[in-house]
Amino acid sequence: MHSTNYTSTLITVSADCPVTGATPPAKPGTVAERQFALLAAHPYRMTSDDLLLAVENDRKGPVTAEAFFAKPQACLRASPLVKKHGYGLHHDTNGCVALVPMESDDYARLLADMSVTKRPGMRSSRA
Repeated sequence: MHSTNYTSTLITVSADCPVTGATPPAKPGTVAERQFALLAAHPYRMTSDDLLLAVENDRKGPVTAEAFFAKPQACLRASPLVKKHGYGLHHDTNGCVALVPMESDDYARLLADMSVTKRPGMRSSRA
């Protein structure tokens, strides 16, 4: 079974993110809106795998973790939250995830913290 979980890691906002401050997704029902809703309501309560599976179940109906993770899944570095909406995603020492707005003091603190691994969010274009 493949996993998308990280520990003690900050997924940083993509270099080509079009916003200068975090903006909640406006379009209901999108992957971004579903991920945002779960993370905003439950910071540090679910792992990346938990989040991706919950969104998949919400979008397409029940699927088991074994079936979903039988094939490799894109990690949260590809999330629209980091690519288009200006949120970093912090994974704590237990692998649980929380939103971190790019303009926040927490984001700056996590960027400066040498004990936190940084992984860049994927770019939207190849440029």
